[in-house]
Amino acid sequence: MTDDVLKAKQRFSIIGNSPALLAAIERAVKVAPIDLSVLVTGESGSGKEFFPKIIHAFGARKHKKYIAVNCGAIPEGTIDSELFGHEKGSFTGAINTRKGYFEEADGGTIFLDEVAELPLTTQARLLRVLETGEFLKVGSSQVQKTDIRIVAATNVDLLKAVAKGKFREDLYYRLSTVVINVPNLHDRGEDIPLLARKFSADFSEKYLTAPITFSEEAKRAMMLYRWPGNVRQLKNIVEQLALFNAGEEISRRQLIELLPLDRSGSSSLVAATRDGSYESEREMLWQLVYQLRHELSDLRSRIDGITPEKEQPYGSHASTQSLIKYEVSPTDNDKCDSAVEEVVAVPTLEDSERNAVAAALRRNGGNKKKAAEQLNISPRTLYRKIHELGLQLDEGTEPEQAEL
Repeated sequence: MTDDVLKAKQRFSIIGNSPALLAAIERAVKVAPIDLSVLVTGESGSGKEFFPKIIHAFGARKHKKYIAVNCGAIPEGTIDSELFGHEKGSFTGAINTRKGYFEEADGGTIFLDEVAELPLTTQARLLRVLETGEFLKVGSSQVQKTDIRIVAATNVDLLKAVAKGKFREDLYYRLSTVVINVPNLHDRGEDIPLLARKFSADFSEKYLTAPITFSEEAKRAMMLYRWPGNVRQLKNIVEQLALFNAGEEISRRQLIELLPLDRSGSSSLVAATRDGSYESEREMLWQLVYQLRHELSDLRSRIDGITPEKEQPYGSHASTQSLIKYEVSPTDNDKCDSAVEEVVAVPTLEDSERNAVAAALRRNGGNKKKAAEQLNISPRTLYRKIHELGLQLDEGTEPEQAEL
């Protein structure tokens, strides 16, 4: 992380260290001193509005005006007047001459949010400003000049809009001299719990309530959920939890209850797609372990009258929740004889994960590459898990050094 990227994060209170986010910030910082048009793309709620501010603050126009315009919030009949101004009497209600944003921001930066919502006639006017710096007020025949930098943003695929005739192709190429892609929240991995903690602290400070914390399972659930509303949705959920559960540790169930229902009528977690990434591999393994734990817990709840007799250690890492031998006592109505049965107790997530990795390594004679393939994770992830879990392989099965 460069010093300028760190300064940008601190100045605009940007939380997160995911590679995609840092790359986007670095791209904004690098293009800032060069007077080029920039197009910021990303899903709604992903935080696109920070990037034009970074470009303005780190550029030569930082002491001039910065104006943000939401193109989707201005009616089609008045958008030209808002952007370029109008002359007195040019239309009904124009009782005075008015300056538009392009005149007001002369020498500075204009941020055109939701630029895909501009009408085609307004797109033609905007193209002229980009090419020559000239514009006409509504109702005027006098050409005016402006010196501005335009940063646009959209959550629409503009190339598809061009193909459908809803966006000018020449304007697209003028706006997209430099493109900055803002990552979706579900692609930011470990940033999600950090953002949740920040929103919780902000809410607590603002409304003088006891701060909430999140259990480990709740954090994992956050990272599994798709977050279609991105950062904006996460903030909404955290603020609801902070209001009604002040001072509590939020459980996985409490979090899921606030997530909107999907088409099937459930609020099931949907793992984000991170092709080839460490997060995807880790969450896939966690889901399998969690499902196993749930099934074992259900099995244990169906068995009556069992008491632990002795503990069976597992490898070099024995646990009180490992394989335990239970004696089943006869019931009063003699429905069953005295017997000794092997019952698997409910392991912790760490125990289950350790057992799964150790078993895969033993099956493959310590070959990490083959074990990783069976676990459906990368050799690098397996190598890290071996060290994190403190696994010690049996003598004579020293693992091969897989390519990491």
